[in-house]
Amino acid sequence: MELRIKPFPKNNYPKKGLLIRGSSPVVWLQEMETLGINVSQVTSYAIPANSPDLLYGCFLVFNEQAPQEIGRNAYFQCVDNRLFIPENTTFYPKINPEDWAQLDSRFLIMHPEFGLVKLSEEIDWISLILQPGSIDEGIRKPLNGVSIPQKIESYTVEIDDEKVMEALQPKQTEEEWMNNLPFDLKKVMAGNKKEIEKYLQYIEKYPERAVELGVSLDVMGTSRGDGFGKFTWLEGLFGRGSGGKTESAGTRNFRRIFWAVIIVAIVLKIALPSDKNNADQEENTASSGKIASNAVKAPSDMIAFQSGTSEIDLKIDSLYHQERKELSKELIHAGIIESKTKEDKENYKKAGGREVSEIGRDIGKLVNKEKQSRDSLKTIYTQKITKHLEQKSEKLERKISDSLKQYTNGKPVNGEVVKFLLKKKKALMADSLGKLYGTLDIVDPSSASIDKSKVKAVGTEGTPLENKAPVSDIMYMVILMIAGVGLYLFLFKNKSLNLGGDNVPAWVKFILIAILVAMLVYLFYPLVKMFGYNWFVWVLVICVMLLLYRLFREDKTILKSDDDE
Repeated sequence: MELRIKPFPKNNYPKKGLLIRGSSPVVWLQEMETLGINVSQVTSYAIPANSPDLLYGCFLVFNEQAPQEIGRNAYFQCVDNRLFIPENTTFYPKINPEDWAQLDSRFLIMHPEFGLVKLSEEIDWISLILQPGSIDEGIRKPLNGVSIPQKIESYTVEIDDEKVMEALQPKQTEEEWMNNLPFDLKKVMAGNKKEIEKYLQYIEKYPERAVELGVSLDVMGTSRGDGFGKFTWLEGLFGRGSGGKTESAGTRNFRRIFWAVIIVAIVLKIALPSDKNNADQEENTASSGKIASNAVKAPSDMIAFQSGTSEIDLKIDSLYHQERKELSKELIHAGIIESKTKEDKENYKKAGGREVSEIGRDIGKLVNKEKQSRDSLKTIYTQKITKHLEQKSEKLERKISDSLKQYTNGKPVNGEVVKFLLKKKKALMADSLGKLYGTLDIVDPSSASIDKSKVKAVGTEGTPLENKAPVSDIMYMVILMIAGVGLYLFLFKNKSLNLGGDNVPAWVKFILIAILVAMLVYLFYPLVKMFGYNWFVWVLVICVMLLLYRLFREDKTILKSDDDE
C-alpha cells in the first residue's frame, strides 16, 4: 500500500503540529521564544533532511490546537493522533485503526521535501543547553617542511687539523720514534697491564708501528712449543718471586714457617676446647664445694629466716615464724625424697607427704600474706610517725627560733628560715623513725623468692661475676684473618703473601708480625669484651682484612696503589 498526500482546499484534521525550519537548535529556541511557546508544554522532535548529517528542522507537537501566530513556520494536521501532514493537504488511501496499531513508533510525519519520518526520540533540551566540556588533548601541528634547493651556491669541507698538521710535519726517524714512545717497552714485555693498555692505544693510532716494534704476543710467559711442562702451583703459596724473580732461601723459609704457624694454630683451635666450652661444662657439672674468692652469696631460699631489725620485721617474724619453719622443714624433706627411689617416694606420699610444687604454692601464699601484713603495718606506723612529728612541730620550731636568736642578738628571726630548718629537721626525724619502725623500703625480705634456690657467686656490689672475653679466641680470629688474605691472594690473584722480601731480615719480620697481631688483638679485645661479636665487630673485621690485603700485597700500599698485573 502506497501512502500519498495531495493538496486540498481546506484542513480536514486538527492542527496540532508546528514545523520550525533550520538546522541549529539556537534557531529553534529563538523561534519558540518569539512565539511564546513553553518547552515543557510541547513534545519536540528533530527532523532529518535528505542530505546525511544535516537537520531539516524541529517539529513541535501540541496537546491542543497550535497557536494562531506562527510566523514563517508551517502548520501540520494530526490524523488519528498518529500521522502529521502539512496544512491544506489530504492523504489517501484511508487507514484503519488496526493498521495504526502495527506501527512501531509513536508519531509519523510526512512532507514532500523530506518524505515519511518516524518520530521516536524526543529532543533533550537540557543536554543541548549545557556547555560542552573542554578537551585537554594537545594539538600537534606539523613543522614546516624543508625546501630542496634547486641550485648549489656554496659548500664546505671539514678537515681534521691534527691530520693536516701531521702531514705537514717532517717524517720522524726510527730513533725519534723510539724516544717518543708513550709507554715503557720493557714493562710491556713484562706484562704490565697499564703499559699494555697504552701500547694498544698507540698501535691503534699508528697501526704501521706494530710491525716495526715487534712486541711478542706471548707477554704472559706461556709457551706454545712442545717443551716439558713445569707444575709450580704451590710455589706461589710457599715462596715464588713476583714477575718470575727468584727469592732467596731465607725469604722462602720464613714464608713456609709463617704458613706452618698459621696451620698449627688452626689445628690447635679445632683440637683443643675453648674457654667458653670449659665454662659451659663447669656450669653444668655439680658443685665442687669451692667458694669464689671476694664473692658474696646471693640470698638463699631458706624461708624460715627472713627477719630484719625493725619493729615491723620483728612483728612479721612473730606472726609467721612458726609457719615458715614448718614449710621450710617440709620443703627440705620433700627435696631429699626427690633424690630417693620410686618406692621411697610412694611411701612418702602414703604418709601424707606433699610434692615440692604443692609446697611451693603454699610458700607463695605465705609470701603474699606477709606482704599484705607488712603493707598494713607500714601504713599504721607511717600514721604514727606523722602524728608524732605534728606533736613535736611546735616545740621544735620554738627551739630552732631560740637557737637562732643567739646569732641575731635578740632580734626577731626570719620566719621563712625557721620553716626551712624545721622542714629539714622533720625530714631527718622521719627518716630515723622510718628506719626504726621499718617503713622505709631499704631491704624487703619478702622479695626473696624460690627462684634463687641456687647458690651463686656475686661481686662485692651484688652483681654476678662475669666471664672475661677469651684472648685466645681473638688471637685465633686475627690469625685466620691473615690466613684468609693470603689464600685470597694465592687463589684469585695468583700472588704470594709479601712479607718484606729479601730486603728485611727474618728476625725483623717476626717482630713486625708479632706487633701486628698484638695491635689487632688490642683493637678487638675491648670491643668483644663489651659488645660481643655483634655487627660492628664483623664490619671492623672486613675493614681490617681489606687493609691487610693492601699491606701484604707487593704492588700495593695502604695509602696508594700501583697495579702491576
